[in-house]
Amino acid sequence: MSNAQHSTAEQDAARHKEKMRKRKAVQDQEVASKTVEKGLLLVNTGPGKGKSTAAFGLALRMLGYDRRVVVVQFIKGAWHTGERRALERFGDLVEWHSMGEGFTWETQDRARDVAACERAWQVAKQALARPDVALVVLDELNIALRYEYLDIEQVLADIAARPKAQHVVVTGRNARQPLLDAADLVTEMTLVKHHFKAGIKAQEGVEF
Repeated sequence: MSNAQHSTAEQDAARHKEKMRKRKAVQDQEVASKTVEKGLLLVNTGPGKGKSTAAFGLALRMLGYDRRVVVVQFIKGAWHTGERRALERFGDLVEWHSMGEGFTWETQDRARDVAACERAWQVAKQALARPDVALVVLDELNIALRYEYLDIEQVLADIAARPKAQHVVVTGRNARQPLLDAADLVTEMTLVKHHFKAGIKAQEGVEF
């Protein structure tokens, strides 16, 4: 490397270091300004894959701190899923309730779907009243709310009445606006490309 090249490299390194120093100062100030600690309502929605997967990742993070997790599935029925098998290895720190009877196009019976969702909500409501539960996963609740199988105002009231430190994550497409308004964090999964379109079936360890 010539002297000129060496000098340019040193200048680039110095500029980068100064840029990162300023960025760190801003970031540190931003982090320090956040002082509120509370239970969060998180919503994973959108047409893309990964909404439930992200919720179960959050459950795994909670379990890493020995905090209790309750999962209530509103639409999915007695599926044997990898995430359930994995999380249930944490023993009594995890409660898993698959309360649905399958997707709406499978049951084709609104009254039956409503009854299943109402039963599921009673289980969810009990979990939302427990201060020993750190995280409640309401999997596919958005589907139940979209089809008005449950009263959204009652659902939001029960969620709002939960213990102050308890976190709740709701999954499913087409989250309704009142839920989005009430949420602390909303993540929309965007569909860019999906292997189903190429004729690839759901596979163990990826879809379930």
